[in-house]
Amino acid sequence: MKRFLGTVLCLAASTAGVALAAQKPKAKMTTVAKAPDAKDGLIAAIEAERPRWSACARDIWGFAEVGYQEEKSSARLQQELKQAGFEVEAGIAEMPTAFVASYGSGKPVIAILGEFDALPGLSQQAMPAARPVVAGAPGHGCGHHLFGTASTAAAVAVKNWMITRKITGTLRMYGTPAEEGGGGKVYMVRAGLFGDVDAVLAWHPGDENNASSESTLANISAKFRFHGISAHAAAAPDQGRSALDGVEAMTHMVNMMREHVPQETRIHYIITRGGGAPNVVPDFAEVYLYARQPSMAILKGIWERIVKASEGAAMGTGTTVDHEVIAGVYNKMPNEVLGRIVDANLRRVGGYKMTDEERAFATELQKSLASPRPLDSTSTIAEFKMGPVASASSDVGDVSWTTPTAELNTATWVPGTPAHSWQAVAAGGTSIGAQGMMVAAKTLALSAADLFINPALIEKAKAELTAKRGPDFVYKALLGDRKPALDYRK
Repeated sequence: MKRFLGTVLCLAASTAGVALAAQKPKAKMTTVAKAPDAKDGLIAAIEAERPRWSACARDIWGFAEVGYQEEKSSARLQQELKQAGFEVEAGIAEMPTAFVASYGSGKPVIAILGEFDALPGLSQQAMPAARPVVAGAPGHGCGHHLFGTASTAAAVAVKNWMITRKITGTLRMYGTPAEEGGGGKVYMVRAGLFGDVDAVLAWHPGDENNASSESTLANISAKFRFHGISAHAAAAPDQGRSALDGVEAMTHMVNMMREHVPQETRIHYIITRGGGAPNVVPDFAEVYLYARQPSMAILKGIWERIVKASEGAAMGTGTTVDHEVIAGVYNKMPNEVLGRIVDANLRRVGGYKMTDEERAFATELQKSLASPRPLDSTSTIAEFKMGPVASASSDVGDVSWTTPTAELNTATWVPGTPAHSWQAVAAGGTSIGAQGMMVAAKTLALSAADLFINPALIEKAKAELTAKRGPDFVYKALLGDRKPALDYRK
């Protein structure tokens, strides 16, 4: 720029009237002050506590407790919330590890969800190669150690902001156990614990930053238990009736169903008990089965066929069968009003760039991935979309049918990492997981603040929910009136 001005002045010196032009006063530069934002300070407050929240997440990552057994994990989050001045009620809805932490009083009531259960068999060290901490032990393959921690961090920051800004209303953090198949939130909804809540915010770990308002698959799961007659498998096989035959006959029929159900349907199972020894006809066998579908009405019809398949298998093998519904969750009801609020705040927060050390870890880990994506994608925010259906299920779905709900994803894993993998566990135990967790905490906090200071947004979100589900909707849990399946992982 200086070189350009010098050239102009030199040329002007050889032109008549240049002296006057050179003496022309310069225009004054004005600076427009940025208007204060009622949410200012929230991002900085959360960032200042990064070491605290990273340590909390790492502790829960190390606990790696499965559904309804998250005693240490739940206690760790409760401790943080109590120290921050929240009133905590634990053991709610007949679930020992579930809790609600509350601050404030009156309307609006804004809730933030948090999870903390791990998955069986995914023990993994925080390194870019498959190395379990303890072979066969649980691990956080879905990042719920980050989920619960970020939600707690957001709740603490918003509570302090409410005090400073003299904001009225009620803030709640719901500690929700056993999302992985146990359906903890379903029991909370059934117990009416969201009855006075005006809006719900949640998030989930992933491999990208995305606030699209998507739906999920409704899901029903059960354990089918076959009972037969034991006998010596070689000396007296005719006197035995194999419970395992019943399981195999059922799963064979269910597998044949796959051709004759809508293509969005998902059915999967594991045989949890198949007998004790090959030379003993097993008198007991068990299969644990999930069925998923975007439509709850269609899912109910498919489930009836699965139950009939179990009954037919028992009849054909001379055994008997019973089944215990373990969980049942609604598909998620996306809310565009809340979704766009969260999307705007996610863009304000932005993603993150990996450090050199994190890039080295990620580059090595990506060698084990089937579909790695660019590492720089952690710094970008995906386009907001309304209504896509994710090929997964969550008990957030039940919450979303009773209260306007929005959920975002952040990049806590190396790009291209699938959920429920050792790679997800590994990254979740490093600063990569903490980076994405902090993005989520800041976004949740800003979004909660928006709802407290602009109640009109809540009314719009409620109107959208009513229009989508219908004014006569009455919630009824898919899992019926059963008590929480506290032993489903035992």
